[in-house]
Amino acid sequence: MDTTEPDQVDFIASLPRKRMAAGALLFDPAGRVLLVQPTYKASWEIPGGIVEADESPHAAVCRELKEELGLHRDRLSLLTVDWVPPYEGKPDGVMFVFDGGSVGPDEVSAITLPEDELRGWSFCTRAEAEGLLSARLARRVAASVEARSVGRPAYLEDGSPLAHHGALPS
Repeated sequence: MDTTEPDQVDFIASLPRKRMAAGALLFDPAGRVLLVQPTYKASWEIPGGIVEADESPHAAVCRELKEELGLHRDRLSLLTVDWVPPYEGKPDGVMFVFDGGSVGPDEVSAITLPEDELRGWSFCTRAEAEGLLSARLARRVAASVEARSVGRPAYLEDGSPLAHHGALPS
């Protein structure tokens, strides 16, 4: 039963909506990050995708890992939350990056890609990743790797910690 007051319906409908996406960092034993090569754009990505209506970011990344790579994950730790300003006609959004952990040899050999969505994947060093990812995503990945190393989630804006935006004293 919907208990929303009638005057609240218009207010709720007027609230802003944001894009949301969730991705995961997956690592090989050497500490390299797994990147995927989409069929629909030039730059590479981390595994993940759009958070669908009525879906949590965590559920979205688990679903995307299964759909994109055939990998099963059910409990991932949050690494970063990144607010992304509007760009290239896209509205602002909130991007979540989770720690997908290490990918073992059995999982690597079982990776399957959806041909219509991904043309390839590779484990990459930080330098290799910077050459394949958009500048914004390269910043987000670097900050997420740092958050993983210190064991504490980080809040980002446009891929960078707030201190880099001048909002917090250094």
